[in-house]
Amino acid sequence: MSGANVWALILAAGEGSRLRGLTTTPGGLSVPKQFCSLQGGPSLLEETLWRAESVTQRRRMVTVVAAQHRRWWEAPLWSAEPENVIVQPDNKGTASGLLLPLLHVMRRDPNATVVVLPSDHFVRNERVLARGLQQAARLARIDHQHVYLLGLVPEEIDPELGYILPDDRAAMAASSVRQFIEKPSIEVALDLVQDGALWNVFIVAASARALLGLYSSRYPGLVADMSRAVDRDGGDSLAATAARAVYPQLPTLDFSRDVVQGQESRLRVLTVPACGWSDLGTPRRVAETLSRITKKSNPAQDPRHTAHLSLAAQHSRQHYAN
Repeated sequence: MSGANVWALILAAGEGSRLRGLTTTPGGLSVPKQFCSLQGGPSLLEETLWRAESVTQRRRMVTVVAAQHRRWWEAPLWSAEPENVIVQPDNKGTASGLLLPLLHVMRRDPNATVVVLPSDHFVRNERVLARGLQQAARLARIDHQHVYLLGLVPEEIDPELGYILPDDRAAMAASSVRQFIEKPSIEVALDLVQDGALWNVFIVAASARALLGLYSSRYPGLVADMSRAVDRDGGDSLAATAARAVYPQLPTLDFSRDVVQGQESRLRVLTVPACGWSDLGTPRRVAETLSRITKKSNPAQDPRHTAHLSLAAQHSRQHYAN
């Protein structure tokens, strides 16, 4: 699927601080998780770019990166059009991290449909997730009123993840959202899963206007300030002079907790079967993921795209050191 107005917004500006014990080289250099690989070879960012090809073309993939990470993102994004690389001046949470590239895309294509993909996820069965992405993008192109969240069938009880409780959990069908719960206790998480709750994996599909509407209803001042900055920068996302000026004044906000939660009436959730997904958010999750998989095969890649660090090698080194 590669609809004319479908854009992928790839979020690659995070620090991955919870995984720093694994992402720090023997020389003391901390490499952000998205620029590492799980088992050697392509980085998680490069795998996300391939993942996005299930819904759009490379020329409609917009990646938001951090200014301080330039040494790592220049190689994997070397072939991207300059206007498709959005440099975030500072880390103000996932809400601003998504709003900035969204506004850049809307400046170029006000009628865009967007698919949001974090760049630090591992997926064992990409085909299952691709079908979910394609279905969500199709629904979002038709329905401009709602924001579609992908909800994955849980493979375990994890209190460090967010959960979505749908009104109807029919397989691969979209449902209204009964409740949205961020990082519940393990007891609550167990009850939620037994009641049909799904993992919230921060993968979103929506018309750009519907997604912006979530922000506008709750943080109109934030939308106004960032919209003016993007307009003043005139699409020059690399220099981003106006964005750099406004960022120190922005609040630090989490997209799931501060923007989405409480706006359930604007949401729909699409159930996606278990696909071996992990956000590799903690050393425990990395270890569990490694224990479940064999080495993935990936398309041949440009040698300039070699990942800086293998999480598997780092984990093995630490295991034997202990």
